[in-house]
Amino acid sequence: MAKFLILGKNGQVGWELQRALALRGEVLCLGRHDEGGDLSYPEKVAAAILNFCPNAVFNAAAYTAVDKAETEDKEAYLINAQALQPIASACDQIGALLVHYSTDYVFDGSGQTPRTEEALPSPVNVYGASKLAGEKVILDSGCSSLIFRTSWVYGVHGKNFIKTILRLGQAKETLNVVNDQVGAPTSAEFIADVSTALAIRVLSGEKSLLGTYHLVPDGETDWCDFAKWIISNAQELNYPLTLSAQAIKGIPSEEYPTPAKRPRNSRLDNNKLKGLFPKQSIHSWDTYARRVLTELAGI
Repeated sequence: MAKFLILGKNGQVGWELQRALALRGEVLCLGRHDEGGDLSYPEKVAAAILNFCPNAVFNAAAYTAVDKAETEDKEAYLINAQALQPIASACDQIGALLVHYSTDYVFDGSGQTPRTEEALPSPVNVYGASKLAGEKVILDSGCSSLIFRTSWVYGVHGKNFIKTILRLGQAKETLNVVNDQVGAPTSAEFIADVSTALAIRVLSGEKSLLGTYHLVPDGETDWCDFAKWIISNAQELNYPLTLSAQAIKGIPSEEYPTPAKRPRNSRLDNNKLKGLFPKQSIHSWDTYARRVLTELAGI
């Protein structure tokens, strides 16, 4: 029976990985407060890997406070990059596959077309730079790895944009949301299912699949239209709201300043990923978002 270790068990992706891997083998789930689960102490994480000796390590742990990273850069780099050196080394030592999750923020957000995996990274904030550094640590380590870049993650568990809009939709009658940042909202469930499927294939002998992938659904939207979509569909599900989609106004990023600069173009080209699955098996972003919204409306 295969053995899997999940780091970041309480995050959005980590939570869904527990479900995705539950019937695949023995699963050890570690969070920040568990022994060997805090990436601030990477040597302890490495020791936990060597002790459990899994076939694959799913690293869903990360420093994700994008704005705080501008001033907490040492912590961001420690967790997102430096900690990966002993983790990757431990995986290499026991021949384990390292599955790691990265971000569209490794790119600068210029242009209007989706970035491929071969596009030159150029992050515009500390968070993106720390995640890019983490990718390099893994690749330089020589361990067997799958690196998945994703964007605009949301899910039933944890804090995310859908939950924020639903909360504001119960308290406000008007809302301003930026409309000049474009990307693909990506379900944590989708991320967990796809990354698990590829990991299992690698462990079954398809070593040619090792590498970096853009793990996003089809389609694109901007934050304002995403917010309108959430409110409109929540109304159809009889979610109690004071806000209507028509009362959401789009504004430029300049009118909503943040400590960390955000990429305007967060589009990721997913054709490399789609080529590994049957046609029509990866759907538009709203298909997955509707599933999560339906579940949230029933909670």
